[in-house]
Amino acid sequence: MVDGLGLAPSADIGTDVAIFEVVHGSAPDIAGKGIANPCALLLGAAQMLDHLELRDEATRLRKAIRDTLAVRDRVTPDLGGAGTTQSFAEALIERLA
Repeated sequence: MVDGLGLAPSADIGTDVAIFEVVHGSAPDIAGKGIANPCALLLGAAQMLDHLELRDEATRLRKAIRDTLAVRDRVTPDLGGAGTTQSFAEALIERLA
């Protein structure tokens, strides 16, 4: 168990094509509110980076996500914070810099 759908990435890897996405749906109930948790999408991106053999980049992204979750300074409401999708993204960007 990975602690909820907002944190679960997905990968479908074939011989010629690979698709990386979130496990959950599009969450139309929170569309436009700026409170969507971007973790599952970004963890899917990290899986894609691994697949493309860009492991250092994938590791940096995962570390930025982990550090942001640990500090909880700008996380979204579903993660127990008062942040927004934008504030979460800004925290990740700062940690990646």
